[in-house]
Amino acid sequence: MSARLVRSGLSRRAFGATIATATLALVAACGSDSDGDSSTAPGSGADADAASDAFPVTIEHKFGSTEIPAKPTKVVVVGLVEQDALLALGTVPIATTEWFGAKEGAIWPWATDKLGGAAVPEVLNSTDGIQFEKVAALQPDLIVGMYSGVTQEDYDKLQQIAPTLPAPKDAKDYGVAWDVITPTLGKALGMEAEAQKLVDEVNAQFEQVRADNPGFAEQIALMATLYEGYYVYSEEDPRGQFLKSLGFSLPDGLAEAVGDQFGASISKERIELLDVDALVWLVPDPVKDKAGLAADNLYNKLDVFKDARDVYLSDGTDGGAPLSELGAATSFVTVLSLPFLIEELVPLITQAADGDPATAVGDES
Repeated sequence: MSARLVRSGLSRRAFGATIATATLALVAACGSDSDGDSSTAPGSGADADAASDAFPVTIEHKFGSTEIPAKPTKVVVVGLVEQDALLALGTVPIATTEWFGAKEGAIWPWATDKLGGAAVPEVLNSTDGIQFEKVAALQPDLIVGMYSGVTQEDYDKLQQIAPTLPAPKDAKDYGVAWDVITPTLGKALGMEAEAQKLVDEVNAQFEQVRADNPGFAEQIALMATLYEGYYVYSEEDPRGQFLKSLGFSLPDGLAEAVGDQFGASISKERIELLDVDALVWLVPDPVKDKAGLAADNLYNKLDVFKDARDVYLSDGTDGGAPLSELGAATSFVTVLSLPFLIEELVPLITQAADGDPATAVGDES
């Protein structure tokens, strides 16, 4: 499988496929007295009192419910993106999980200013599944794995270490939306009002984009990559959800081609799905792959190509161009990455969607 699909739903499921086993002795030892170090940004006395009054809280999820007895101060993230919501709420996790990009602390530039003067989180390696022993050794008081493939078995092990939040009931693995993650973590931190304010602020930005670009409501957009031909992302994937939030529709026939998956490779006979008003390609090398598609005798006959309605972003795979922040942000789709996407990617999509070859988006993206 191509490395670029590490950032697609197709391979996210493999993230938790191989599980390491933590010993009960280690869990018991590390679950004892904490050193009390706080990774939560200090607030006013009133804020702290209000947060304290919120506890205990109980949060329902796919494996039942979890009670959080007091405001967490040592949070470990075993999911892939939840650090952004925690940082937005003023809590720096003590550990995160590497997904891609090898950023320090697994914190991307759109979120680094939220660290303040706090220590950069330790990064857990997900190659062989959850590192239960390392998680236990960190002595967390909350473990977050909402955007993950945490199984019942994983949850049972993690819950022995600390209160654990897996995905909500009926949610797909790696399919929990940013506007579910953020308020859930707000509740877990005793900051429900603050979390809802963050969600409302991002939604207001989407609303402004739709107001500024009323034509989007009459247009069709899509994100795709090159894997076993043409791989398209559905509305089950955060990329498709992002485009819909901008006001676009996704292509007719996409759901039939993809089913209930995050995306799928389409046959040459379904290439018409790519013939949209704005097409964002996530590819290893924007310059090289743009030239390759220009030479593709199926793709170069589509209006999306002739009218220069396509945008190319680097996904940093296969030894191609360095991963672009925009390419990375399309995978994260969090309360912190979305404002960055709206500011930086929407102008490129707008430029492509005007259908004028004279305003083609350049190769620098």
